[in-house]
Amino acid sequence: MTVRPTARALAAATAALLTLGGVAACSDNGGGGTDPDRVDVVVAFYPLQFLTEQVGGDAVRITNLARPGAEPHDLELQPRQVGQIVDAELIVYLAGFQPAVDEAVAQNGGDRTFDVAAVQPLLDATAGGHQHEGEGEAGHDGETGGRDPHVWLDPTRLATIGNRLAERLGRADPDRAAEFTARAATLHADLTKLDTDYAQGLRTCQRREIVTSHTAFGYLAERYQLEQVGITGLSPDAEPSPQRLAEVAEEARSHQATTIFFETLVSPKIAETVAREVGAKTAVLDPIEGAPAGGDYLSAMRTNLQTLRTALGCS
Repeated sequence: MTVRPTARALAAATAALLTLGGVAACSDNGGGGTDPDRVDVVVAFYPLQFLTEQVGGDAVRITNLARPGAEPHDLELQPRQVGQIVDAELIVYLAGFQPAVDEAVAQNGGDRTFDVAAVQPLLDATAGGHQHEGEGEAGHDGETGGRDPHVWLDPTRLATIGNRLAERLGRADPDRAAEFTARAATLHADLTKLDTDYAQGLRTCQRREIVTSHTAFGYLAERYQLEQVGITGLSPDAEPSPQRLAEVAEEARSHQATTIFFETLVSPKIAETVAREVGAKTAVLDPIEGAPAGGDYLSAMRTNLQTLRTALGCS
């Protein structure tokens, strides 16, 4: 879902990089860190923060580049944030998701990067559903080459990424490598339990189609044999055509959908429009791109599971 880099976003990133050119030059290859007792890690957005917290524990000092409550795709880096990237001992990001981060990492990351997309190859944007004309018209699709970045919505894939992150942190701090491995194993067990709960909870349902405001749930749909019907493509900001709205409404009727899903950081208006047309209700299905209010990744995923069970009539 990576946004197409707007002129404004690229200009902001470029200005930040130029502002900090002298900083980068003075710090050689960067990565000096500011805390001698912990690994300084910069993460690009919330799911990577959660992962690093779980694997790193008190041995890491984490800086999240994304602001709470804001869409992470549209992040524009400030000079201070580029400086944090320059100083970090490890940069955890997902290539193709945030153009400004990609640019800063290319300029300043060196060998201090951990790219989630290199650990788990991204699925095609149409995974977990079927693509209709207009579904991928604009936005993030073009930036990932038609790939879906929401890899964290499959707990098994996130567990694999956690194991690899433990290895990478172990190279940054060899004395604590065993601690990182142990924490990753604990997280892996938690995510395996979550995966089991999803598989059992969604095994027997009256419906298996989820109508979503945009196609953020391909990994989840593929993992648990659901079918995703997106009103728009990977971009949450794309405006669907009247033809597309009519197509989704017809599909929702044909599947007797009772719920049209929208997400936490995006306006529900499009989902509400379709819901009114078909006589359905709306509900939040969280893609967990930002920090959940009053919880974490695991609690948000369990809330999503309960929401899906109710909407799909699961027994």
